[in-house]
Order: sequence, then structure tokens, then C-alpha cells
Amino acid sequence: MLSKILSKEDCAQCRFCCSFRRCSLWETPVFSSAEKLCLEKKYPEAKFKTCADKSFTIDIDDCYKSSDENEEAPCPFLDSSRGCVLSSEQKPFDCMIWPFRITKVNNELCVVLEKTCPVINKIPFEKVSSVVDEGFINLVKKKVEENSDIIKEWRENFVVIRKLF
Repeated sequence: MLSKILSKEDCAQCRFCCSFRRCSLWETPVFSSAEKLCLEKKYPEAKFKTCADKSFTIDIDDCYKSSDENEEAPCPFLDSSRGCVLSSEQKPFDCMIWPFRITKVNNELCVVLEKTCPVINKIPFEKVSSVVDEGFINLVKKKVEENSDIIKEWRENFVVIRKLF
């Protein structure tokens, strides 16, 4: 889906989206109960915490070494030499669509672009926004129906790409 605009090589070198500052823990990926159970079996060292009624996120609180809000901690599924260890089927939706996010703007569900991605900022906006085609929109709608916890709160650095419905 995003391979039309982002190369695996660019993402592998950057890995910006695979580490989280204390001040941006809202960005950690959301997992359903079923996804969490599956990953706990395969990766027993990974920790999760509840982030909503029916959803979980990675628990990386113990990974921070200071109280600095800009200190970064890596995703437990990030291998420093191989990159993400999760298969396409195991990867959470938030990671699959990064740097896109789903949010509400004036009570309307929208696909937005997270402008903090260093790689995406080098690509013309028209090319980036063209990725949000009907296939992408239908996938997002399906995922939101399955788990509304993937909807992120509006952030100043978001750029609206398209309204969903």
C-alpha cells in the first residue's frame, strides 16, 4: 500500500516511527485483544498495557532511562539489525498505515498525514496524497468498524488528506 511512496530501504534506515518519546506515547500502535494474545505467545518478552476498553498498546515505560520527555525508547518488535520482526499479518494497523493516521476533524472521520515522518517530507504532497485511494479508504473504514480505538486525537502537525464519510 505505502510501498508506492516509501521504500523499505528508506524506512529501514530511518526507523523514526519505531521509537517513541515519552511526549509522544499517543503514537504507540493499538492492538486488539486477539492481536495481543497472538503476539504474547510468539514474543513472551513483549509487554502490553490497556489503552482503551478493548485495546492494548506496547508497554515501554521500563525502557526509559531518565525522565526526559524527549528520550526515545524503541518498539519491542524492532530488531536493530533486521528492523521490524513482525510479519505483515502481525503488524498493527497503525504501523501499516504510518505516516497516515485516522482522526476526527469537526466530528468527521478523516485520513491525515503525520508530518513528523522525516522520509515523507521529501516526497511531493500530491504524490503522498494520491496513495489514499479507494482501496486504502475501504481498508480504513473496515478497520475503524472493527476497532474504533485506532482513531487518534487531532494533533497540530496533522494535515488532512481526505474525509472518510
